[in-house]
Amino acid sequence: MKIIILIYGLLLGSFYNVVGLRVPLKKSIIKPRSACPYCQHKLTAKELIPVISYLFQGGKCANCKGPISPLYPIMELLTGLLFLFAYSHFGLQPELIVALTLISLFIIIFVSDSKYMIIPDKVLLFFAVIFVIERMFIPLSPWWDSFIGAFVGFTLLLLIAIVSKGGMGGGDIKLFALIGFVGGVKLVLLSFFLSTLFGAVVGGIGLAIGLFKKGQPIAFGPYIVAGTILTYFYQNQLLVWYFSLFN
Repeated sequence: MKIIILIYGLLLGSFYNVVGLRVPLKKSIIKPRSACPYCQHKLTAKELIPVISYLFQGGKCANCKGPISPLYPIMELLTGLLFLFAYSHFGLQPELIVALTLISLFIIIFVSDSKYMIIPDKVLLFFAVIFVIERMFIPLSPWWDSFIGAFVGFTLLLLIAIVSKGGMGGGDIKLFALIGFVGGVKLVLLSFFLSTLFGAVVGGIGLAIGLFKKGQPIAFGPYIVAGTILTYFYQNQLLVWYFSLFN
């Protein structure tokens, strides 16, 4: 079962790369077939094997030898490993379905926000419908925590956007509303705290070493992904550790 989950994660990770790169540009995720961005060579089946094709081709196009972005195999492998971790964490419990859906959303967002600094509304809307259906059959306890979490996530980010005069994007606001619906109030608040912390640390280091320039906007999506995944799987442990600091 672990091997099957890993393989599904790798295959879906490859598809999520396509979604994350094409949807923000309003392109079809079905046509045309994947091709080399340099020579437009249509990729064959053996060139589309997740991770393995990249390694065997040395990170280059098999036709023109143009460099292939390492983002592709990284996101494929990350999806597979996160799927495997979710299965190891939950087993064959109903919440595993929610976990795999959340990971799928986050992989697409990581790709799109890293590449274009865009969190597509179409992606959020599609997954919002799925999460509503899932939480109907796999509700939080209490069930209304989803609705309070969504309200808190949306309101908190909206207030920050107003106060900072646009410092927070609309995609981030809607994403946190969705995170709140999936995980409830405690999760969305802790997720926001960790996302901000990760962003501040990485941003500070980036400024110090010259990777970022002062006033340069940076994608917040990847930090939301990291903060929320950590919170989703380790929420209780993080809260116990935090409150133990004051004892």
